[in-house]
Amino acid sequence: MGETTKERSRRSTAFVLLVVLLVGCAAFSAPVAAQSETRTGGTITIGPDETVGSLNAFGGTVVVEGTVTGDVSAAAGDVRIDGDVGGDVEAGAGSVMITGDVGGDVNAATGGLEIAEGATIGGSLAAGAGSVTIDGTIDGDAELGAETTTLGEEAAIAGDLRYGGDLQGNTDAVAGEIEYDSTLGGEWTPTFEPISSLLASAYILALNLLLGAALLAIFPRFSDSVAGQVSQKPVRSGLVGLGVLIGVPLLLIALAITIVGIPFSLVGGLLFALIIWIGIIYGRFAVAAWLLSAGGVDNRWLALVVGLVGGALLAQIPWIGGLLNFLFFLLGLGALALALVQHRRTSREQRHEQEPQPYSHRSNFQ
Repeated sequence: MGETTKERSRRSTAFVLLVVLLVGCAAFSAPVAAQSETRTGGTITIGPDETVGSLNAFGGTVVVEGTVTGDVSAAAGDVRIDGDVGGDVEAGAGSVMITGDVGGDVNAATGGLEIAEGATIGGSLAAGAGSVTIDGTIDGDAELGAETTTLGEEAAIAGDLRYGGDLQGNTDAVAGEIEYDSTLGGEWTPTFEPISSLLASAYILALNLLLGAALLAIFPRFSDSVAGQVSQKPVRSGLVGLGVLIGVPLLLIALAITIVGIPFSLVGGLLFALIIWIGIIYGRFAVAAWLLSAGGVDNRWLALVVGLVGGALLAQIPWIGGLLNFLFFLLGLGALALALVQHRRTSREQRHEQEPQPYSHRSNFQ
């Protein structure tokens, strides 16, 4: 049987949305890729003619010879900044050497830190180290917890110097005040906020993929039913999802007010949190399944991966990404509720059909 005009229109609309989504993700991913680099390996090098927006690096050796316009966060055996860094440098390493220019602050936890002659730090320097040697220029303050701090003849610190341990060398290099602080030691460690954020996002994505795979493997027909609700009744699914999101918390609050219902309210809250999580996963899965099917691809496992990875990418886009993911969530939550109601109705009808029907004497005379 051929497709109706309405069905062809719906498929065409879904396919256009898929193209728009893919183009949008590609357009967003391109500048992100240009802006941020995450690299791992034995030796990580930003070459002399290479420019990146920011760098998150895990490796044996990290060398920046080119230009990083943003921040550098590095965890390595050795870190060397020979080029230009426009933002801050955070490094946890066996040794850190800076011979180039850093526009922002430098925070380091290392065995040995050296700011070489000709190097400049536009912000402040904070370090916990076994030894610190400064022969370059620091435009801000310096806070150094080290066993030995040595100021070379070419050193210049425009702000104040707070140090712990032994201070040696050219103390005239400090334009501000010099203060000894016995509490400063080598215990300072960098925060690595960009790296932590990246790892947290990857962890959440992995958990979502794991739960989504379990749902598809254990409840394949029900999962298809949820996806069908979104593709066939998107408006209804979204409105039902909004109703569930508002109504269930109100019901749980009403239960808690009764005092006797507090235990039920607590258990219900935990179950609702799980349903919220499942709704997020089903929403992204269902939208991806709908868009992929419009392009002639019917694969629930591919839809799961595309939906969750796409949702994670969208989450990085301010405002628009959050709004789209919220809409996907409402679709998933509403479709889940509708699919549960449909499943219950179908089960009830099947049980009713299996029950023995009462014998009718009257039927013999008709």
